[in-house]
Amino acid sequence: MTATVPRPPSARPALRALRDRVVRLAEAATTPLLPADYLDMVNPLRAGADLRGRIVAVHRETRDAATLVIRPGADWQRHVPGQWVRIGIDVDGVRMWRAYSLTSHLDRPDGCISITVKAIPGGKVSNHLVHRTQPGTLVHLDQATGEFVLPSRAPAKVLFVTAGSGVTPVMGILRNHDELTDVVVVHSAPTPEDVVFGADLRELAAAGRIRLVEQHTDTARMLDAAAIAELVPDLAERATWACGPVGMLEALEEHWSAAGIADRLFTERFRPTVLVTGEGGTVTFTGKGTSIEADGATPILDAAEDAGVLMPSGCRMGICFGCVLPLREGAVRDLRNGEVTTAAPGDGVLIQTCISAAAGACDIDH
Repeated sequence: MTATVPRPPSARPALRALRDRVVRLAEAATTPLLPADYLDMVNPLRAGADLRGRIVAVHRETRDAATLVIRPGADWQRHVPGQWVRIGIDVDGVRMWRAYSLTSHLDRPDGCISITVKAIPGGKVSNHLVHRTQPGTLVHLDQATGEFVLPSRAPAKVLFVTAGSGVTPVMGILRNHDELTDVVVVHSAPTPEDVVFGADLRELAAAGRIRLVEQHTDTARMLDAAAIAELVPDLAERATWACGPVGMLEALEEHWSAAGIADRLFTERFRPTVLVTGEGGTVTFTGKGTSIEADGATPILDAAEDAGVLMPSGCRMGICFGCVLPLREGAVRDLRNGEVTTAAPGDGVLIQTCISAAAGACDIDH
């Protein structure tokens, strides 16, 4: 047996200094890149790297919706069904961020996750993901977040009300909660072919897992709260999760509140609710030397993008803070509550451009 002689304490600083010198020499030799940059090229999904994922498959769901299967990096943390994730992807050389609900089974043998994206008219990222993205594409990720999830003890009776792409977080829940025994799903889409996950939902219904009510708005009227109450007579006994257009959600909230069961309704919005509007104004982006005219009801983020200004963004709901920029001068209004934020020249007050509209002329550092 060979004894190991410990290094004297005085040798440790010398070893650290040598290690640091080697690292500095490696950095100097690889400038302008760092050694970590080369590791990222070889293994971008490694532990310790910026969180990324690689798209391994793209499955068409409808004519304008697709599921993207993503192999996440080693530091990805297990999500809760119903949550969403921010995705960063380069579109025409510009990295853009959007938030999408996770729709995958938690226990996929390959460890992959999936998001399901519906292309919206004029949507740069959604159309790119649905129509142009190929397997092998590398995307940037944040950890999953969101509160549109079931409680630890699932309710005995559940109602899901969805429209359009609002079905995506619900599918994430249905795929991972086999313990649900009394489930009604009410879903609205223009035609049977436009129902995202139509085949999956109908298969669940045929197996007795859910009672499915489809409303096709090309041939039937839009679903409203009163119609849903007729379709689901025991509505008051059910915990309800709803996701879809803002107008639909507001109508449901009003109906549930009038019925005294507001505490049994949980909603997920893909856009903030606009409650208060006002005058607009000229928005100047000082770093770009660009000015636009914005009304008092449109988020600065949307107004800027419509004018061709590239903007940082994320969830577009006021949650992730991916769109924050400094307000150097002027005033903006929070569209959710009417609160006005002002800045004196040079202040640099941080604002969220996805939920803020111009309240007069304002200068933004971007």
